[in-house]
Amino acid sequence: MMNHSNILLLKDDLAEAEMVKFALDKGNLAYSLERVGDADEFVAYLASGKTPDLILADYGVRDMDGLSILETVHEHVPEVPLIFITSVSGEDRMIESLEYGATDYVSISRLSYLVPAIYRALREAAERSEHRRSAVQLRESQAQLRALSVYLQHAREEERTHIAREVHDELGQALAVFKMDIAWLSRHTPDKPPAVAKRLKTMGRYIDATILTVRRIITELRPGILDDLGLVAAIEWQSNEFQNRTGIACVVRSNLTEEVLEDSFKTAFFRIFQETLTNIIRHANATAVQVNFTLLNNCLVLTVQDNGRGIAKAEIENTFSVGLLGMRERVAKLGGSILFEGDPGRGTTVTVSIPCGRSGNSKGVSNENSSRRRSRSRA
Repeated sequence: MMNHSNILLLKDDLAEAEMVKFALDKGNLAYSLERVGDADEFVAYLASGKTPDLILADYGVRDMDGLSILETVHEHVPEVPLIFITSVSGEDRMIESLEYGATDYVSISRLSYLVPAIYRALREAAERSEHRRSAVQLRESQAQLRALSVYLQHAREEERTHIAREVHDELGQALAVFKMDIAWLSRHTPDKPPAVAKRLKTMGRYIDATILTVRRIITELRPGILDDLGLVAAIEWQSNEFQNRTGIACVVRSNLTEEVLEDSFKTAFFRIFQETLTNIIRHANATAVQVNFTLLNNCLVLTVQDNGRGIAKAEIENTFSVGLLGMRERVAKLGGSILFEGDPGRGTTVTVSIPCGRSGNSKGVSNENSSRRRSRSRA
């Protein structure tokens, strides 16, 4: 059953206003009705902040035609449905009013259609309101999820940094001590049996290999070069590591020299780059990668292009792809954009563009005659 409805009636003809009220009563509608008789009263009513559930209006009153009425409603109460009730005939007039936002159009001579039109208008208005609430809730949920994602990324980076520091300080130092102890034993036992000498030498090699492994783990957790030398150097280092590990030729070109960027920006950008290289290893079957890192229109633009199989449209649109989702979230946090393009059999291109203004100070980033090129290829 329809709830009680507050109806505003714009009618300057009292006799027609009574006919409308009679039709409402006959239709067994739960309502309260307030009438205004001219344009000034109508505008004053809406400007006062009152919000009716429904507006019934003559198509034209003194100093205000139908389109002006609609404009006033859209200005003050755009979500309130409006039904024209008028003796003015003409299909063109009716179509015009509907195109400009009227909910319905009822002739004064056929008021038996009024109550069904009201029920329909109120139901549709309630549905639109519910859709708006759902849309707002969805946006709020998305904002909360994005905030959670940002928090988790930040927490993960802090944890990575903490673990890297602990591994370096505890395990790294312990291994260094072991290495020195073995060296001491070797020096102070000149007459040791050959088997003992061989075992000490083997232990030394194992410790050296373990130290290298620890350094690699520390670097993967949090590359010190990112903090010490900056984003460009870190991207060049990661590209070199990628090439050495996979055998895929990787060329880096950049027109950036010294940049001053916030740590969170550098970290997010670097992780995006790492993820692109990880995707190339997992999916591309590529033999060469071209990386361009430039300053363009006050935006830092990273382009990673491979010559692999090419990403398919379905893969780009896959909402369950954690890697692509993570990249999109990082870019969204920085106020930038990311584009994935694939050409079957001819490779994939990932383009990341992030405004410098969202990252902090971009001072020291230069475009003029500062092209730095690092071409690396395996013989």
